[in-house]
Amino acid sequence: MFKKLAISAVAALTLSAGGAMAAGAAGHVEDVDFSFEGPFGTFDQNQLQRGLKVYTQVCAACHGMQYVPFRTLSDEGGPQLPADQMRAYAAQYEVYDAEIDDFRAALPTDHFPMSALENAPDLSMMAKARAGFHGPYGTGMAQLFKGMGGPEYIYSLLTGYTGETKEEAGTTLYENKAFPGGWIAMAPPLYGEDVEFDDGHINTIESQSEDVSAFLMWAAEPKMMARKQAGLTGVIFLTVLTVLLYLTNKRIWAPIKRKDVA
Repeated sequence: MFKKLAISAVAALTLSAGGAMAAGAAGHVEDVDFSFEGPFGTFDQNQLQRGLKVYTQVCAACHGMQYVPFRTLSDEGGPQLPADQMRAYAAQYEVYDAEIDDFRAALPTDHFPMSALENAPDLSMMAKARAGFHGPYGTGMAQLFKGMGGPEYIYSLLTGYTGETKEEAGTTLYENKAFPGGWIAMAPPLYGEDVEFDDGHINTIESQSEDVSAFLMWAAEPKMMARKQAGLTGVIFLTVLTVLLYLTNKRIWAPIKRKDVA
């Protein structure tokens, strides 16, 4: 199942697209209605678990997530795997331990491995590193209403293949409507029905792409829900404090204002 991505590693999610952006116009990005968007949005636990499975069975063949500890898979607000399942999942991977100068099964405190191939970018922060909804950056209006759109960019990239190919400098390029410039060296990683989900959820290209995009957003922002809760608490506190200060100000100055009127 991993060989699909191995073919395309040269620019995998060639999400390191600085040069490609200069070479062509920005691609088309779909506006996906993710559950975690907006001030009151939350991650869908089942979706994150499905996205983890897509990452494990497809993306992990080439791409790593070296900044994500295995233990966070059990954290509240994330996939929330039971502790025993999280430990079993981590044990599927091998990590190098300098103390024993050998490889061993990964522990919950270890991180996901680095990218297996040199040119395959790490996906730990990819959902924050890519902006699906552009400009004008000076005003940030698009980002204000839609967010940066990193997950939407990943979704659009995974679903944006047209089936057209061309040869260039000995490399096969694939037409992709979302990729800046229109052509990408990564072969389509998903074909539909690539992964069977435990909850019986549909596994079309679109649904798998949406699930793994949501999972990568969680990987990049594992504390998003805590941050939103803290922000909401702060807004409520400041609102109450403002009202109290206003009433206090009126009470303090009321006698003096009455004297001025008299």
